[in-house]
Amino acid sequence: MENKAQCAAIISYQGSLMGFKIVISPAGRSFEAEEGESILDAALRNGVSLAYGCRNAVCGACKGKLLAGEVSYEDLEPVALSEAEKRAGMVLFCGAEPRSDLTIAVDEVCSSNEISIEQYPVRVVKLDKLAPDVMRVYLKLPDASRMQFLAGQYIDIILRDGRRRSFSLANAPHDDGLLELHIRYIDGGEFTDHVFGDMQEKEMLRIEGPLGGFYLRETSPRPMIFVAGGTGFAPVKGIIEHALAEKIDRPIHLYWGARAEIDLYLNDMPKAWADRGVVNYTPVLSEVAEGDQWSGRKGYVHQAVLDDFPDLSGYDVYAGGPPVMVSAARRAFTAQGLSEENFFYDAFEFSKDSAASEN
Repeated sequence: MENKAQCAAIISYQGSLMGFKIVISPAGRSFEAEEGESILDAALRNGVSLAYGCRNAVCGACKGKLLAGEVSYEDLEPVALSEAEKRAGMVLFCGAEPRSDLTIAVDEVCSSNEISIEQYPVRVVKLDKLAPDVMRVYLKLPDASRMQFLAGQYIDIILRDGRRRSFSLANAPHDDGLLELHIRYIDGGEFTDHVFGDMQEKEMLRIEGPLGGFYLRETSPRPMIFVAGGTGFAPVKGIIEHALAEKIDRPIHLYWGARAEIDLYLNDMPKAWADRGVVNYTPVLSEVAEGDQWSGRKGYVHQAVLDDFPDLSGYDVYAGGPPVMVSAARRAFTAQGLSEENFFYDAFEFSKDSAASEN
């Protein structure tokens, strides 16, 4: 696990016609800050994970040092900075906008150990039925709050009696205006009965997060294989979107397994990634419906990976989905050369009484 000291970076901002080019040294990654965009917003939009909290220049969590250049605070007053800190060159990245080429000293957040787990009130702002048994739920935190998380992590929804329901975050950190969940209906599941039957927009919930160790290992040099089963696509989606935002230059292979074609509930999204040439996408159906005009792969999704990669020793594999799929994949992949240390997974456990599990 990377520690915070190892992740310290010096970021150099160079002016460009479109705004400000941002180069991270010594890693050499670069991205652009648009006109009127804060340092923090530019970083998060491009997949650079910096520490932050309220985003209103009040808590001081995003504090860092300006080594060269000029910034201004157009919309926020930097109340979290003392006069002594201002004289020392400290700035608040959530409110500071570049007005010239800049150089700042900053620590990137690189592991789940560096992110605080907190409880937040959230409001349901949109319900989107993606399939007969899959509901996309968008949650909004209070305006003064943001939850810092790593792509692929999950949250707990805390019910009024204290019981919990765990769901993976389907959005990437750079797109954190709303929290996106993909919730599958579970027969006998009290909470999913509510989601599919009685839940309304503007309903208030309480959550805790972020939780879990399923996230992208960004310093690895190995190509990545993602294996999703059903709504296991949710955390995989978030991780891939984060990897694409960061412009990670490693091959990405995605295998999404479902029963019938209707269960590939956001199929146009990975197809679009494949059309752009940024992801190699293979959908796999295990129970093709009579009406499906399916000419693609059939069978178990992990078997499709085995068929395509006879030697997995040089890969990182990320698996999200039902425990039976994850367990089968782990046994088969390690037998085919994958190191246990390079297998990362998120297994969704279900309970009919509580449905107290991810997705």
